[in-house]
Amino acid sequence: MTRDEQLTYFEEALGYRFQDRALLERALTHSSYANEAPRSEAVKDNETLEFLGDSILGFLVAEMLFEAFPDFREGQLSKARSHLVSEPSFARLARDLGVGEALLLAAGESRSGGRVRESLLADAFEAVFAAITLDAGLDTAREVARRLFADAVAELDPGELSFHDYKTALQELAQGEGKPLPSYRLLSESGPDHLKEFVFEVIYDEEISATGSGATKKEAQRRAAKAALAIKLGRTTRA
Repeated sequence: MTRDEQLTYFEEALGYRFQDRALLERALTHSSYANEAPRSEAVKDNETLEFLGDSILGFLVAEMLFEAFPDFREGQLSKARSHLVSEPSFARLARDLGVGEALLLAAGESRSGGRVRESLLADAFEAVFAAITLDAGLDTAREVARRLFADAVAELDPGELSFHDYKTALQELAQGEGKPLPSYRLLSESGPDHLKEFVFEVIYDEEISATGSGATKKEAQRRAAKAALAIKLGRTTRA
């Protein structure tokens, strides 16, 4: 496949055809590739586009959440945005679009797994949105973002976003007391794939140990943190 065909394939997956394809090429150029290119070619990498794209996506996703959840409090909206405007979220969407295959990487970076590395995929995804905005304006970037993030926004669980973040609370308590951050350890994993149960232990400053179980690792850790907070604060914490 030629480079032109590769970019055309990517544009089809993205649902947007660039007027200035040089912007797309730059968005998909990693610094390792640019650094190894001959000086005469003056190849630009995607790092400054990444900076711009991060801000653009933060705004566009916040706008979507504001419209989708008009009754959410600020804390819930912030938590939802942090979930969607994140490296794992961007990397997942980048994989769906085939960003890894289209990235220009130095040979060494490619051999070391750069095409599947979440940080590189997420960075390129941000850069692509900056490129779209520079190529056609914010309204066009908004249209593309709304299509790509539609499922993720629809799948957000308002109940999950409204519960108190016990892990963060326990971490902030440790930081406030100048103590080591809580550590989590998987004690057991049982059940078939469709009915898993995980049990985690959390250690707080080597003086408090608590366990929690749940259908996911995240839920088990959350319940362990909740139990540890209850011990630390000397009271029962409501879910």
